[in-house]
Amino acid sequence: MEGVTALDDAGDSALIGWDGRATSATSAAMLNSSFIQGFELDDYHPLAPLHSNSLVLPAMLAAAPRVGRVSGERFLLGAILGYETGPRVGEALGGLDMLSRGWHSGVVFGPLAAAAAAGTLYGLDAAGFEDAFGMAATQSCGLMSAMFESMVKRVQHGFASRNGLTAAALAASGYVGIKRVFERPYGGWLAVFGEGHRTYPEDIYKGLGVLWETERIAVKAYSCMGLLHAAIDAALELRSKVDVSEIQRIDIDMSEAAYAHGGWKAERPLQVIGAQMNVAYAVAVALLDGDVLIDQFTKDRINSDDVWALIDKTLTHHERAYDHLPIDEQLTTQVRLTLNDGSTRTAKVVHPRGTGDRKLTNADIRDKYAKLTRRAISAERQAAIEKAVLGIDTLDDVAQLTALLTPAVHSPLG
Repeated sequence: MEGVTALDDAGDSALIGWDGRATSATSAAMLNSSFIQGFELDDYHPLAPLHSNSLVLPAMLAAAPRVGRVSGERFLLGAILGYETGPRVGEALGGLDMLSRGWHSGVVFGPLAAAAAAGTLYGLDAAGFEDAFGMAATQSCGLMSAMFESMVKRVQHGFASRNGLTAAALAASGYVGIKRVFERPYGGWLAVFGEGHRTYPEDIYKGLGVLWETERIAVKAYSCMGLLHAAIDAALELRSKVDVSEIQRIDIDMSEAAYAHGGWKAERPLQVIGAQMNVAYAVAVALLDGDVLIDQFTKDRINSDDVWALIDKTLTHHERAYDHLPIDEQLTTQVRLTLNDGSTRTAKVVHPRGTGDRKLTNADIRDKYAKLTRRAISAERQAAIEKAVLGIDTLDDVAQLTALLTPAVHSPLG
Protein backbone atom coordinates (compact mmCIF):
# COMPACT_ATOMS: atom_id res chain seq x y z
CA MET A 1 0.00 0.00 0.00
CA GLU A 2 2.69 2.48 0.93
CA GLY A 3 4.28 2.23 -2.51
CA VAL A 4 1.02 3.18 -4.20
CA THR A 5 0.04 5.99 -1.83
CA ALA A 6 3.55 7.47 -2.05
CA LEU A 7 2.85 8.00 -5.75
CA ASP A 8 -0.84 8.84 -5.39
CA ASP A 9 -1.49 10.45 -2.02
CA ALA A 10 -4.43 12.65 -3.01
CA GLY A 11 -8.05 11.61 -3.24
CA ASP A 12 -11.18 10.76 -1.30
CA SER A 13 -11.63 7.08 -2.14
CA ALA A 14 -11.54 4.99 1.03
CA LEU A 15 -9.34 1.96 1.56
CA ILE A 16 -10.87 -1.11 3.20
CA GLY A 17 -9.63 -1.59 6.75
CA TRP A 18 -7.32 1.42 6.88
CA ASP A 19 -9.30 3.81 9.08
CA GLY A 20 -9.69 6.88 6.95
CA ARG A 21 -6.74 6.39 4.61
CA ALA A 22 -7.78 7.49 1.13
CA THR A 23 -6.36 7.82 -2.34
CA SER A 24 -7.63 8.32 -5.88
CA ALA A 25 -10.49 6.21 -7.22
CA THR A 26 -8.23 4.21 -9.52
CA SER A 27 -5.61 3.50 -6.86
CA ALA A 28 -8.32 2.60 -4.35
CA ALA A 29 -9.73 0.07 -6.82
CA MET A 30 -6.28 -1.45 -7.25
CA LEU A 31 -5.50 -1.62 -3.53
CA ASN A 32 -8.93 -2.79 -2.36
CA SER A 33 -8.75 -5.53 -4.97
CA SER A 34 -5.40 -6.71 -3.62
CA PHE A 35 -6.86 -6.77 -0.09
CA ILE A 36 -9.70 -9.03 -1.30
CA GLN A 37 -7.65 -11.37 -3.49
CA GLY A 38 -4.28 -11.16 -1.84
CA PHE A 39 -4.37 -14.20 0.44
CA GLU A 40 -6.17 -16.63 -1.88
CA LEU A 41 -9.25 -16.76 0.37
CA ASP A 42 -11.85 -15.43 -2.03
CA ASP A 43 -13.89 -16.85 -4.92
CA TYR A 44 -12.95 -18.40 -8.24
CA HIS A 45 -14.64 -19.59 -11.40
CA PRO A 46 -13.61 -23.20 -12.09
CA LEU A 47 -13.95 -23.06 -15.90
CA ALA A 48 -12.73 -19.55 -16.68
CA PRO A 49 -10.33 -18.84 -13.81
CA LEU A 50 -10.75 -15.40 -12.31
CA HIS A 51 -11.56 -13.97 -8.88
CA SER A 52 -14.73 -12.01 -9.56
CA ASN A 53 -15.23 -10.20 -6.25
CA SER A 54 -11.76 -8.69 -6.34
CA LEU A 55 -12.54 -7.29 -9.78
CA VAL A 56 -16.09 -5.99 -9.58
CA LEU A 57 -16.49 -4.84 -5.96
CA PRO A 58 -13.47 -2.49 -5.77
CA ALA A 59 -14.35 -0.92 -9.12
CA MET A 60 -17.91 -0.25 -7.94
CA LEU A 61 -16.86 0.98 -4.49
CA ALA A 62 -14.61 3.51 -6.23
CA ALA A 63 -17.25 4.50 -8.78
CA ALA A 64 -20.17 4.87 -6.37
CA PRO A 65 -19.18 8.24 -4.77
CA ARG A 66 -18.67 9.71 -8.25
CA VAL A 67 -22.22 8.99 -9.45
CA GLY A 68 -24.21 9.97 -6.36
CA ARG A 69 -26.28 7.73 -4.13
CA VAL A 70 -26.17 4.08 -5.22
CA SER A 71 -28.80 1.79 -3.78
CA GLY A 72 -27.85 -1.69 -2.65
CA GLU A 73 -30.14 -3.07 -5.32
CA ARG A 74 -28.29 -1.25 -8.10
CA PHE A 75 -24.94 -2.22 -6.61
CA LEU A 76 -26.06 -5.86 -6.64
CA LEU A 77 -27.12 -5.54 -10.29
CA GLY A 78 -23.69 -4.19 -11.21
CA ALA A 79 -22.01 -7.05 -9.37
CA ILE A 80 -24.07 -9.66 -11.22
CA LEU A 81 -23.27 -8.07 -14.59
CA GLY A 82 -19.59 -8.27 -13.67
CA TYR A 83 -19.96 -11.87 -12.49
CA GLU A 84 -21.58 -12.80 -15.80
CA THR A 85 -19.19 -10.89 -18.06
CA GLY A 86 -15.83 -12.11 -16.71
CA PRO A 87 -16.42 -15.86 -17.08
CA ARG A 88 -18.14 -15.49 -20.46
CA VAL A 89 -15.26 -13.62 -22.07
CA GLY A 90 -12.89 -16.03 -20.33
CA GLU A 91 -14.60 -19.09 -21.74
CA ALA A 92 -14.45 -17.46 -25.17
CA LEU A 93 -10.64 -17.66 -24.86
CA GLY A 94 -10.74 -21.29 -23.78
CA GLY A 95 -10.85 -20.67 -20.03
CA LEU A 96 -8.27 -22.95 -18.41
CA ASP A 97 -6.20 -22.92 -21.62
CA MET A 98 -5.01 -19.44 -20.74
CA LEU A 99 -3.29 -20.72 -17.59
CA SER A 100 -1.63 -23.51 -19.57
CA ARG A 101 -0.18 -20.88 -21.90
CA GLY A 102 1.23 -18.81 -19.04
CA TRP A 103 -1.30 -15.99 -18.83
CA HIS A 104 -2.70 -14.92 -15.48
CA SER A 105 -6.16 -15.57 -16.80
CA GLY A 106 -8.16 -13.47 -14.35
CA VAL A 107 -6.12 -10.39 -15.18
CA VAL A 108 -6.80 -10.90 -18.89
CA PHE A 109 -10.54 -11.43 -18.38
CA GLY A 110 -10.86 -9.06 -15.44
CA PRO A 111 -10.90 -5.55 -16.94
CA LEU A 112 -14.05 -6.50 -18.84
CA ALA A 113 -15.78 -7.73 -15.69
CA ALA A 114 -14.84 -4.56 -13.82
CA ALA A 115 -15.98 -2.37 -16.72
CA ALA A 116 -19.37 -4.11 -16.82
CA ALA A 117 -19.86 -3.62 -13.08
CA ALA A 118 -18.69 -0.02 -12.88
CA GLY A 119 -20.45 0.81 -16.15
CA THR A 120 -23.73 -0.19 -14.54
CA LEU A 121 -23.28 2.44 -11.82
CA TYR A 122 -22.33 5.03 -14.44
CA GLY A 123 -25.59 4.23 -16.28
CA LEU A 124 -23.97 3.36 -19.60
CA ASP A 125 -26.22 2.55 -22.53
CA ALA A 126 -25.46 -0.19 -25.07
CA ALA A 127 -23.06 2.00 -27.05
CA GLY A 128 -21.38 3.12 -23.84
CA PHE A 129 -20.81 -0.46 -22.74
CA GLU A 130 -19.28 -1.23 -26.14
CA ASP A 131 -16.89 1.68 -25.67
CA ALA A 132 -16.07 0.59 -22.12
CA PHE A 133 -15.37 -2.98 -23.22
CA GLY A 134 -13.19 -1.70 -26.04
CA MET A 135 -11.08 0.31 -23.62
CA ALA A 136 -11.03 -2.43 -20.98
CA ALA A 137 -9.97 -5.09 -23.48
CA THR A 138 -6.96 -3.11 -24.66
CA GLN A 139 -5.74 -2.99 -21.03
CA SER A 140 -5.83 -6.77 -20.48
CA CYS A 141 -2.56 -8.10 -19.13
CA GLY A 142 -1.05 -10.56 -16.67
CA LEU A 143 1.90 -12.97 -16.61
CA MET A 144 1.52 -16.12 -14.51
CA SER A 145 5.23 -16.11 -13.70
CA ALA A 146 4.19 -13.62 -11.01
CA MET A 147 3.40 -16.59 -8.78
CA PHE A 148 7.04 -17.50 -8.13
CA GLU A 149 9.47 -15.13 -6.39
CA SER A 150 7.63 -11.84 -6.81
CA MET A 151 4.98 -10.09 -4.72
CA VAL A 152 3.12 -8.83 -7.78
CA LYS A 153 0.69 -11.78 -7.92
CA ARG A 154 -1.10 -10.12 -4.99
CA VAL A 155 -1.95 -7.00 -6.95
CA GLN A 156 -2.53 -8.21 -10.51
CA HIS A 157 -6.31 -8.48 -10.15
CA GLY A 158 -6.04 -4.95 -8.81
CA PHE A 159 -4.54 -3.82 -12.10
CA ALA A 160 -7.56 -5.33 -13.86
CA SER A 161 -10.09 -3.73 -11.52
CA ARG A 162 -8.42 -0.33 -11.92
CA ASN A 163 -8.33 -0.70 -15.69
CA GLY A 164 -11.99 -1.67 -15.93
CA LEU A 165 -12.99 1.26 -13.73
CA THR A 166 -10.98 3.63 -15.93
CA ALA A 167 -12.61 2.24 -19.05
CA ALA A 168 -16.13 2.70 -17.63
CA ALA A 169 -15.38 6.25 -16.46
CA LEU A 170 -13.96 7.21 -19.87
CA ALA A 171 -16.97 5.74 -21.63
CA ALA A 172 -19.29 7.69 -19.32
CA SER A 173 -17.49 10.88 -20.32
CA GLY A 174 -18.15 10.16 -24.01
CA TYR A 175 -14.72 8.79 -24.90
CA VAL A 176 -15.03 6.30 -27.75
CA GLY A 177 -13.44 2.88 -27.31
CA ILE A 178 -12.54 0.12 -29.76
CA LYS A 179 -15.67 -0.99 -31.56
CA ARG A 180 -16.32 -4.71 -32.11
CA VAL A 181 -13.29 -5.40 -29.93
CA PHE A 182 -14.01 -9.11 -29.49
CA GLU A 183 -14.55 -10.16 -33.08
CA ARG A 184 -12.10 -8.04 -35.06
CA PRO A 185 -9.75 -10.37 -36.97
CA TYR A 186 -6.84 -7.92 -36.79
CA GLY A 187 -6.03 -6.64 -33.31
CA GLY A 188 -9.24 -7.92 -31.77
CA TRP A 189 -9.25 -9.26 -28.22
CA LEU A 190 -9.95 -12.87 -29.18
CA ALA A 191 -7.56 -12.81 -32.12
CA VAL A 192 -4.65 -11.45 -30.10
CA PHE A 193 -5.06 -13.39 -26.86
CA GLY A 194 -6.14 -16.50 -28.75
CA GLU A 195 -2.60 -16.63 -30.18
CA GLY A 196 -3.67 -18.89 -33.02
CA HIS A 197 -5.56 -21.30 -30.74
CA ARG A 198 -9.26 -22.00 -31.13
CA THR A 199 -11.53 -19.40 -29.55
CA TYR A 200 -15.23 -19.63 -28.70
CA PRO A 201 -16.87 -16.25 -29.35
CA GLU A 202 -20.34 -17.76 -29.04
CA ASP A 203 -19.68 -18.39 -25.34
CA ILE A 204 -19.91 -14.65 -24.71
CA TYR A 205 -23.65 -14.66 -25.39
CA LYS A 206 -24.63 -18.34 -25.17
CA GLY A 207 -27.59 -18.99 -22.89
CA LEU A 208 -28.06 -15.39 -21.80
CA GLY A 209 -30.86 -15.27 -19.25
CA VAL A 210 -30.87 -19.07 -18.92
CA LEU A 211 -27.28 -20.09 -18.11
CA TRP A 212 -25.97 -18.12 -15.13
CA GLU A 213 -22.21 -18.03 -14.71
CA THR A 214 -22.79 -16.38 -11.34
CA GLU A 215 -24.10 -19.72 -10.06
CA ARG A 216 -20.85 -21.44 -11.08
CA ILE A 217 -18.64 -19.15 -9.05
CA ALA A 218 -17.09 -21.11 -6.18
CA VAL A 219 -16.29 -19.77 -2.73
CA LYS A 220 -12.94 -21.17 -1.69
CA ALA A 221 -12.80 -23.72 1.08
CA TYR A 222 -9.00 -23.42 1.27
CA SER A 223 -6.50 -20.54 1.22
CA CYS A 224 -4.72 -21.41 -2.01
CA MET A 225 -5.07 -21.48 -5.77
CA GLY A 226 -8.37 -23.05 -6.84
CA LEU A 227 -6.84 -25.70 -9.10
CA LEU A 228 -5.24 -27.31 -6.03
CA HIS A 229 -8.51 -27.84 -4.16
CA ALA A 230 -9.29 -31.25 -5.64
CA ALA A 231 -5.87 -32.52 -4.50
CA ILE A 232 -6.50 -31.13 -1.01
CA ASP A 233 -9.89 -32.85 -0.84
CA ALA A 234 -8.26 -36.12 -1.88
CA ALA A 235 -5.52 -35.70 0.73
CA LEU A 236 -8.06 -34.96 3.47
CA GLU A 237 -10.03 -38.05 2.45
CA LEU A 238 -6.88 -40.18 2.79
CA ARG A 239 -5.69 -38.56 6.02
CA SER A 240 -7.95 -40.63 8.28
CA LYS A 241 -6.90 -43.85 6.54
CA VAL A 242 -3.12 -43.67 6.97
CA ASP A 243 -0.39 -42.94 9.45
CA VAL A 244 1.43 -40.01 7.83
CA SER A 245 4.75 -41.23 9.21
CA GLU A 246 4.33 -44.41 7.12
CA ILE A 247 4.09 -42.57 3.78
CA GLN A 248 6.95 -43.52 1.46
CA ARG A 249 5.79 -41.70 -1.68
CA ILE A 250 3.01 -39.37 -2.87
CA ASP A 251 1.89 -39.30 -6.51
CA ILE A 252 -0.48 -36.61 -7.76
CA ASP A 253 -2.17 -36.85 -11.17
CA MET A 254 -3.54 -33.58 -12.59
CA SER A 255 -4.98 -32.11 -15.78
CA GLU A 256 -2.84 -29.84 -17.94
CA ALA A 257 -3.92 -26.48 -16.48
CA ALA A 258 -3.61 -27.63 -12.88
CA TYR A 259 -0.27 -29.33 -13.54
CA ALA A 260 1.21 -26.33 -15.39
CA HIS A 261 -0.01 -23.92 -12.74
CA GLY A 262 0.59 -25.93 -9.58
CA GLY A 263 2.58 -29.08 -10.37
CA TRP A 264 6.03 -27.50 -10.47
CA LYS A 265 8.77 -28.73 -8.11
CA ALA A 266 8.94 -26.75 -4.88
CA GLU A 267 12.34 -25.82 -3.49
CA ARG A 268 13.39 -24.18 -0.25
CA PRO A 269 13.11 -21.37 0.61
CA LEU A 270 9.49 -21.16 -0.58
CA GLN A 271 7.63 -17.87 -0.33
CA VAL A 272 4.01 -17.64 0.85
CA ILE A 273 2.73 -16.99 -2.67
CA GLY A 274 4.63 -19.95 -4.04
CA ALA A 275 3.28 -22.22 -1.28
CA GLN A 276 -0.26 -21.18 -2.17
CA MET A 277 0.37 -22.10 -5.80
CA ASN A 278 2.10 -25.47 -5.25
CA VAL A 279 0.22 -28.76 -5.04
CA ALA A 280 2.95 -30.68 -3.20
CA TYR A 281 2.92 -28.12 -0.39
CA ALA A 282 -0.88 -28.00 -0.24
CA VAL A 283 -1.17 -31.79 -0.04
CA ALA A 284 1.58 -32.00 2.59
CA VAL A 285 -0.09 -29.57 5.00
CA ALA A 286 -3.50 -31.12 4.33
CA LEU A 287 -2.14 -34.53 5.37
CA LEU A 288 -0.31 -33.13 8.40
CA ASP A 289 -2.69 -30.45 9.68
CA GLY A 290 -6.09 -31.44 8.34
CA ASP A 291 -6.68 -27.92 6.98
CA VAL A 292 -5.28 -25.47 4.44
CA LEU A 293 -6.15 -22.00 5.68
CA ILE A 294 -4.27 -19.02 7.11
CA ASP A 295 -2.29 -20.93 9.73
CA GLN A 296 -0.81 -23.19 7.06
CA PHE A 297 0.85 -20.25 5.30
CA THR A 298 2.85 -18.62 8.05
CA LYS A 299 6.58 -18.44 7.37
CA ASP A 300 7.29 -20.87 10.20
CA ARG A 301 4.87 -23.47 8.86
CA ILE A 302 6.16 -23.16 5.31
CA ASN A 303 9.70 -23.79 6.56
CA SER A 304 8.79 -26.77 8.78
CA ASP A 305 10.83 -29.95 8.31
CA ASP A 306 7.80 -32.27 8.55
CA VAL A 307 6.21 -30.45 5.61
CA TRP A 308 9.35 -30.67 3.49
CA ALA A 309 9.81 -34.33 4.32
CA LEU A 310 6.49 -34.98 2.53
CA ILE A 311 7.20 -32.55 -0.30
CA ASP A 312 10.44 -34.38 -1.02
CA LYS A 313 8.44 -37.62 -1.34
CA THR A 314 5.97 -36.10 -3.83
CA LEU A 315 5.87 -36.56 -7.59
CA THR A 316 3.37 -34.73 -9.79
CA HIS A 317 2.13 -35.98 -13.14
CA HIS A 318 0.19 -34.56 -16.07
CA GLU A 319 -2.61 -37.07 -16.67
CA ARG A 320 -3.60 -36.37 -20.27
CA ALA A 321 -6.81 -38.37 -19.99
CA TYR A 322 -8.16 -35.69 -17.65
CA ASP A 323 -7.76 -33.07 -20.39
CA HIS A 324 -10.39 -34.88 -22.46
CA LEU A 325 -13.04 -35.08 -19.75
CA PRO A 326 -16.14 -32.87 -19.99
CA ILE A 327 -15.15 -29.30 -19.22
CA ASP A 328 -16.79 -29.29 -15.80
CA GLU A 329 -14.71 -32.35 -14.80
CA GLN A 330 -11.30 -31.06 -15.84
CA LEU A 331 -10.31 -30.22 -12.28
CA THR A 332 -10.17 -33.97 -11.61
CA THR A 333 -7.14 -34.87 -9.48
CA GLN A 334 -5.93 -38.15 -8.02
CA VAL A 335 -3.65 -38.54 -5.00
CA ARG A 336 -1.97 -41.91 -4.45
CA LEU A 337 -0.03 -42.72 -1.29
CA THR A 338 2.50 -45.53 -1.23
CA LEU A 339 3.25 -46.73 2.30
CA ASN A 340 6.42 -48.26 3.70
CA ASP A 341 4.94 -51.76 3.47
CA GLY A 342 4.32 -51.30 -0.27
CA SER A 343 0.56 -50.93 -0.02
CA THR A 344 -1.21 -47.96 -1.60
CA ARG A 345 -4.16 -45.75 -0.79
CA THR A 346 -5.82 -43.71 -3.53
CA ALA A 347 -8.45 -40.97 -3.68
CA LYS A 348 -9.75 -39.21 -6.78
CA VAL A 349 -11.81 -36.01 -6.68
CA VAL A 350 -13.75 -34.78 -9.72
CA HIS A 351 -15.50 -31.74 -8.23
CA PRO A 352 -13.56 -30.11 -5.39
CA ARG A 353 -15.43 -28.76 -2.42
CA GLY A 354 -17.00 -25.44 -3.36
CA THR A 355 -17.80 -26.38 -6.99
CA GLY A 356 -20.51 -28.25 -8.87
CA ASP A 357 -22.77 -30.23 -6.55
CA ARG A 358 -20.33 -29.64 -3.68
CA LYS A 359 -20.80 -25.90 -3.33
CA LEU A 360 -20.37 -24.40 0.10
CA THR A 361 -23.75 -23.86 1.72
CA ASN A 362 -24.83 -20.45 2.97
CA ALA A 363 -24.09 -21.72 6.47
CA ASP A 364 -20.59 -22.82 5.37
CA ILE A 365 -19.89 -19.38 3.93
CA ARG A 366 -21.09 -17.61 7.07
CA ASP A 367 -18.95 -19.92 9.19
CA LYS A 368 -15.93 -19.17 7.00
CA TYR A 369 -16.57 -15.44 7.35
CA ALA A 370 -16.83 -15.72 11.13
CA LYS A 371 -13.70 -17.85 11.38
CA LEU A 372 -11.60 -15.50 9.27
CA THR A 373 -12.77 -12.24 10.84
CA ARG A 374 -13.03 -13.12 14.53
CA ARG A 375 -9.50 -11.89 15.23
CA ALA A 376 -9.67 -8.97 12.78
CA ILE A 377 -12.74 -7.03 13.94
CA SER A 378 -15.06 -6.79 16.93
CA ALA A 379 -18.05 -9.10 17.24
CA GLU A 380 -20.39 -6.11 16.90
CA ARG A 381 -18.80 -4.94 13.65
CA GLN A 382 -18.67 -8.53 12.40
CA ALA A 383 -22.42 -8.87 12.92
CA ALA A 384 -23.18 -5.47 11.36
CA ILE A 385 -21.23 -6.29 8.19
CA GLU A 386 -22.95 -9.66 7.90
CA LYS A 387 -26.37 -8.03 8.26
CA ALA A 388 -25.57 -5.36 5.66
CA VAL A 389 -24.25 -7.86 3.12
CA LEU A 390 -27.11 -10.33 3.52
CA GLY A 391 -29.59 -7.46 3.19
CA ILE A 392 -27.72 -5.50 0.53
CA ASP A 393 -30.73 -5.35 -1.78
CA THR A 394 -32.60 -3.33 0.89
CA LEU A 395 -29.88 -0.70 1.53
CA ASP A 396 -30.85 2.83 0.52
CA ASP A 397 -27.20 3.69 -0.05
CA VAL A 398 -24.25 1.31 -0.39
CA ALA A 399 -22.23 3.92 1.51
CA GLN A 400 -23.76 2.33 4.63
CA LEU A 401 -21.75 -0.83 3.87
CA THR A 402 -18.62 1.11 2.94
CA ALA A 403 -18.70 2.84 6.32
CA LEU A 404 -18.54 -0.55 8.02
CA LEU A 405 -15.63 -1.75 5.87
CA THR A 406 -13.22 1.17 6.10
CA PRO A 407 -12.35 1.39 9.85
CA ALA A 408 -9.07 -0.25 10.86
CA VAL A 409 -8.79 -4.00 11.30
CA HIS A 410 -6.39 -6.22 13.25
CA SER A 411 -4.20 -8.86 11.63
CA PRO A 412 -6.07 -12.19 11.42
CA LEU A 413 -2.73 -13.90 12.11
CA GLY A 414 -2.84 -12.57 15.66
